[in-house]
Amino acid sequence: MENVFINISNWIKGLISILGIPNTLVSIIMSVVYFIAIVAFVLFNAMYLIYLERKFCGYLQQRLGPNRFGPRGLFQSFADVVKLLGKEDIIPKKADRLVFVIASLLVMVPALLIYAVLPFGKNMVAVDLNLGLFYFLAISGTSFIPILMAGWGSNNKYSLIGGMRVVAQMISYEIPLIFSLLGVVMLSGSLNLTEIIAAQNKVWFIFLQPIAFIIYLIAATAELNRGPFDLPEAEQEIVAGPFTEYSGMRYALFYLAEYTNMFAISALTVTLFLGGPSGPILPSWIWFILKTYGIVLVFMLVRWTFPRFRLDHMMSLNWKYLIPISLINILVTGIGIKIFS
Repeated sequence: MENVFINISNWIKGLISILGIPNTLVSIIMSVVYFIAIVAFVLFNAMYLIYLERKFCGYLQQRLGPNRFGPRGLFQSFADVVKLLGKEDIIPKKADRLVFVIASLLVMVPALLIYAVLPFGKNMVAVDLNLGLFYFLAISGTSFIPILMAGWGSNNKYSLIGGMRVVAQMISYEIPLIFSLLGVVMLSGSLNLTEIIAAQNKVWFIFLQPIAFIIYLIAATAELNRGPFDLPEAEQEIVAGPFTEYSGMRYALFYLAEYTNMFAISALTVTLFLGGPSGPILPSWIWFILKTYGIVLVFMLVRWTFPRFRLDHMMSLNWKYLIPISLINILVTGIGIKIFS
């Protein structure tokens, strides 16, 4: 069970090699196979996360949630996909058509690229980069661009306000998020995610960096634009923000990107603070999935528990509290390393 996916990968690689294909081409073909596997995982996982959140929300609110289509409503997300595929794709007459259309396609690009460096288990990483953490943060940091394009291309006041809120929020909260991770990098001495996991073989970094972990979770929630930081699409103010004019599958792509990013951020949390895929008895990839879904449930619990922030309060929390505390945490970590080294 531990090496089931590695064995499948080696079997496919051996099958291709039998055909007498050059090693360089084999590597390219395997990269395509890994990409297809990641896309398939992301799509089916996102559909399940949508179902899970609806059931979890129902549980918190003492109601049933989806319960009609499939056992316990398990196939509800498939029904939603069919419904969205059948909806008319409406593009506003005065919208910038090119920007409007491209935005809905580009939104999934960063969401998919960041999965390349995530270690899903022992020796289960598509691309083991020495700068894996830097790559993850750099790529995820561009995810606001398609949303800003959607707000601008819609030629709608509500959409533009929502798009600008996304830019202000994501750029601002990216600062404490990165600062909170510097302590982890200092302790592990590496930006390679596999090496960061190996550095936690004795004690998880959540116990050495509890303040950084809390700051990271708060900043990550804001980066995902999820409640209580969902001001870019605050329905009582700006309808649906940058997504107001979108319909059908174009709207679904934005929705899909949100859950794809949430799982990736949760997976990074597990990698940096919870020892990655390490754990007793069960295969490493099962431990990784269980831990990641645990963090996902925390994000869901926060969304359905706390009311939405006011915009000025949200920005004050970041600039007046999270950034100074994260800087102090870096200083204390440096002093601690110097003392105990």
